[in-house]
Amino acid sequence: MSSSEELYSLLVPLDGERLIVPRACVAEVVRYTPPERDPGSHDWLLGGYNWNGRVLPVVAFEGVLGNEMPSITGRTRIVVFVATSGKLKTGYFGVLTQGFPQLVRVNEDVLKLEAKDGWADNAPVFCRVKMINEFPLIPDLEQLESMVADESSQD
Repeated sequence: MSSSEELYSLLVPLDGERLIVPRACVAEVVRYTPPERDPGSHDWLLGGYNWNGRVLPVVAFEGVLGNEMPSITGRTRIVVFVATSGKLKTGYFGVLTQGFPQLVRVNEDVLKLEAKDGWADNAPVFCRVKMINEFPLIPDLEQLESMVADESSQD
C-alpha cells in the first residue's frame, strides 16, 4: 500500500483492547439490549439479538480470546458485522463493544506490525499492529464467523 492509498477503518473499543477493521465490514452500531441466550453455548456467545427482523448471534470478543467477560455499562453497544463466508443464515453477526467505534484512515505510514502471537492458536486474530499510539488487534472475521456459526442455533 503506498502512502497515497488509504483504507477507512474503525477502531472498535473492547474492554482493555481495541480491534481495527475495515469500515466496509460494519453494517451498523446499535444500542445494547440483552441478547436471548442460547442454552449450552460458550459464555462468549451472548445469544441472539433482534435486528431488522433478523436474529443476530452476538459475541464478546474478550471471551473468545479467553479473557474475562466485559461488564455491561451505559456505553455498551453492539457492532453489527457483515458475514462474508455464507456460514451464517442471517448474513450478519454482532460483537459487543464498549462505546462507539472511531473512524480512522490508515496507510502503511501509520500502521506497523507489532506481534503475530500472544493469544491462543485458535483465537480469531491475525496480528497486533502499532498505529501511532494505539496497539489494536486485527481480527480474523472469517474465523470468528465460523466459530459463531458452529456455536449458534440458526433457526
